[in-house]
Amino acid sequence: MSTQISVPAARKEPQAPSKFSLAVKMLSMPLLLLGFAAFMVISMLGMEVSDNVDFPGPRFFPAVIAGGMIILGLVDLAMVLRQLRQPVTAHSVQNTTFRDGDPADEVHEDAVSKLDLFSLVWCLVGFIVFTFALNFLGWILAAGLLFWCVAHAFGAKRHLHSAVVGLTLSSLTYLAFSLGLGLPLPTGFLGGVL
Repeated sequence: MSTQISVPAARKEPQAPSKFSLAVKMLSMPLLLLGFAAFMVISMLGMEVSDNVDFPGPRFFPAVIAGGMIILGLVDLAMVLRQLRQPVTAHSVQNTTFRDGDPADEVHEDAVSKLDLFSLVWCLVGFIVFTFALNFLGWILAAGLLFWCVAHAFGAKRHLHSAVVGLTLSSLTYLAFSLGLGLPLPTGFLGGVL
């Protein structure tokens, strides 16, 4: 009788991702944020506002939001550029945790440098649907749907909860702009109810 003893395979250490793939992954968020901020500034400057509009006016809140996005984008960009100056080693990515909760040292080494396409696609599709459906659905439903898409992209498991939170926040935003500031947001097919 012979007994076979299986020896577990040696665990491979994760390899360091290439500098280029790490730079693309890390720079995507600050550049996307700065791109949206530039879009908001260009759109805000293209608004036709009459001379008799009192402060704060329709350009004030887009300016505050665009300014905040520019500040956050520049801070994030500075942090990323500082991190990219550091040498990239397999050890430097071991503390990374992916969306599914697996630490980087327990996943295949190729997954360390991959962009999370699932999250990116859900965010982009949500934004595109929001953009094209805003006039038809109205602010409350379109913004609630956008919130749900982004929550799903970030790994939210309770979909009904995300939808309720998104609809609540979009309703509060609608009330704040419509009643508080006198700036009407699109009502969509709910226009007769609201």
